[in-house]
Amino acid sequence: MLECSYCEKSHVGMVRSNNEDSYCSVPELGLWIVADGMGGHEGGEVASAVVVNALVKYIRQGQSLFEAVTLANNYLNEAISLGFGCNGMGTTVAILRKVDDKFEVAWVGDSRVYLYRKGLCRLTRDHSVVQSLIDSGLLSPSDATLHPQRHVVTRAMRGGENPGFLADVVSGDLLPGSIFLLCSDGLTDAVTDDEIAKIIGANDDLESIRDTLINAALDAGGQDNVTVQLVRVDDTEH
Repeated sequence: MLECSYCEKSHVGMVRSNNEDSYCSVPELGLWIVADGMGGHEGGEVASAVVVNALVKYIRQGQSLFEAVTLANNYLNEAISLGFGCNGMGTTVAILRKVDDKFEVAWVGDSRVYLYRKGLCRLTRDHSVVQSLIDSGLLSPSDATLHPQRHVVTRAMRGGENPGFLADVVSGDLLPGSIFLLCSDGLTDAVTDDEIAKIIGANDDLESIRDTLINAALDAGGQDNVTVQLVRVDDTEH
């Protein structure tokens, strides 16, 4: 039977005074979530926390990841209408769920999920302006890090009407030894995929990997909040 071990940490970074990231682990549900809030006057903090709590609620009730994201978006809209946070607040989200010996990943925006299994694979594709330009052949990945719209997302959970294509979902088989990384863009804006792969490959201890990743983002300037969750698939016999 496959079990999972995990660790996580969030850091405000070196520039910002507040942390708009939220994260949650619910091992009994096989569930891990990272959300990166946006919106001034602490709206981002509220949005990410509301969405994370709502996702746990709906997944616990048996909803699929796609359905849970849709319902959580509606819940965020209710929170805004009741005066929580502020108009215009929103959040990205990245979700990993273990279902028996399979995994499911859902995401909205530019928070990411990676799979490390003899090399690093990005399971998510950013919902962002620069990713759209890259996909269209109008921008190279190397130039994307300097693009003036590199932080502009094309999808986010903001409440309001649901367009029906809010979340993307991928799935696959769980294999022992695999490591999943969920993170906010505070990590990936500062640390390249190659650097992430080297850090994971050079360490066996999850907490050491976590701390090294966060320190790499801080050493690169720590311009944003950075949140890291690591989930390792263990082969446990009962």
